[in-house]
Amino acid sequence: MTTPEDLRDLDAVASLADPVRRRAYETVAAAGGGAVGRDEVAQALGAGRTLAAFHLDKLVAAGLLEVSYARRSGRTGPGAGRPAKLYRLAEGEHAVSVPPRAYRAAAELLAEALEQSGAEEALYEVARRHGSGGPARSDVSELLTEHGYAPAAEGPERIVLRNCPFHRLAEQFPPLICGMNLAMVDGLLTGSGLEGEWAARMDAAPGRCCVTISKK
Repeated sequence: MTTPEDLRDLDAVASLADPVRRRAYETVAAAGGGAVGRDEVAQALGAGRTLAAFHLDKLVAAGLLEVSYARRSGRTGPGAGRPAKLYRLAEGEHAVSVPPRAYRAAAELLAEALEQSGAEEALYEVARRHGSGGPARSDVSELLTEHGYAPAAEGPERIVLRNCPFHRLAEQFPPLICGMNLAMVDGLLTGSGLEGEWAARMDAAPGRCCVTISKK
């Protein structure tokens, strides 16, 4: 049975059908959790500031973005000007299945069962094997982007992953899912032939994936 939450998720995803609005969303997403102003989005779209603001505010109304205000110059006090309206990705997630399916609930049940039965090592082995099944690659950032990790370089020898594809489960079952994530990324590096150059490590921090990638 379709719930009000299902309909909200459907509306949120449907708001990205407009190609200009989708590019505006992608521009904010590319900031990796940082706040983006209207002018930056307008420049990325090749459009006017008013049109960029229109699409950004529609994304806020859909629950995909959230708003904050700050003075970009860093100045305060009289003469500093009005704070700029800034946009960042909203914390919530939106998933749509038609007809409704409870895959998330099934994943939660399976994760709980694995924890209770002490079968973590079996999960990690499956995740590593699954990750290593891809073709050889030469670009580690491209590889991780394709698997939804949103990598961002922190200098020439370290890559952080701004998105966790298993975020909701990782919040509920941190040791189990973070270990699975590490095994998955390790498998991706091995399968692509990049394991001699890069290594996956557990390095948890708020606001990003618990795994980071470092040069060997």
